[in-house]
Amino acid sequence: MRTMRAMRAMRPLTMFLLVASAMGVSGAALAQGLPIPGVEPAKDLVGAHEYPDPKLTYRFVVDLPGGPDSPDKINPGLRSVAEFINTLAKYGVPAKHRLIVVVFHQKSTPAILVSDEYKRRNDGVDNPNIALIQAMKKAGVDFRVCGQAVLANHIDPKTILPEIQLDLWAGITIPNMMMRGYQRIGG
Repeated sequence: MRTMRAMRAMRPLTMFLLVASAMGVSGAALAQGLPIPGVEPAKDLVGAHEYPDPKLTYRFVVDLPGGPDSPDKINPGLRSVAEFINTLAKYGVPAKHRLIVVVFHQKSTPAILVSDEYKRRNDGVDNPNIALIQAMKKAGVDFRVCGQAVLANHIDPKTILPEIQLDLWAGITIPNMMMRGYQRIGG
């Protein structure tokens, strides 16, 4: 009796995943339809209460000041945003309800460089962030870079990836987005 009550209390998606698992459908197979390939969404957790709500519009400006430990690694904050987007999609939040703006500044700024310039600055290392940025852009993410960080890092605007918009200053972009109804994450 206790087992039946527990099963009825589970979220429908959790039940689907349990059934899919019993039928041999892997998490990777479920993730294939997600907007950002190769990035797993949050893992399901039996008993969790808050899940993404497809009726809500998720408006976030992601303050991304940090960088990876070494130039050959993807920016961990960027990867977290990709996981967040795939988690929203996994739970049925439509693309038109996923409004995400990522603002690069401070130590995250090198991620915005085209491969040749990144290599020149990092002893021949390719920019590991490009494929993820392109996939996220295709999924609807809006990317911005702080112009003051571009100046401080002596970056020629011509060497910024085409997916990235150059703004005057993260100190203006972030509050402007917040006043437009976006919630700030990170920083």
